[in-house]
Amino acid sequence: MQRKTLSMKNTVLRARGRDRMAIKVLFWELEQHLKSSSGASVVAIDNKIEQAMDLVKSHLMYAVREEVEVLKEQIKELVERNSQLEQENNLLKTLASPEQLAQFQAQLQTTGCSPPVSQSGQTTQPTPPNGGSSA
Repeated sequence: MQRKTLSMKNTVLRARGRDRMAIKVLFWELEQHLKSSSGASVVAIDNKIEQAMDLVKSHLMYAVREEVEVLKEQIKELVERNSQLEQENNLLKTLASPEQLAQFQAQLQTTGCSPPVSQSGQTTQPTPPNGGSSA
């Protein structure tokens, strides 16, 4: 296993070395070309660089838009799931007996969990099915 890891590291180092060498050769060739070229050639290179940058920008924008769409879909699914869970929670509250609600409240206090909070920011107390007060 260790031999395989060393082999992979050597392959990566060789690849990096080749990449460095290729970059050096590319820059050397570019430098030689720029030294021997006219002003029109420099403008052409500038245009190619600008085109390459525009291409990179368009690819990045496409990737970002795609990711935004995925995130929007995830948010939509989470909102739907949250709504379902809230409905289920309300149903369970209405079906629970006062004793079950009191036991649940006691369990929340012993575990350190806070009771549910309504959207108005106030703590909600479960309502027993008969509409009376929970105690």
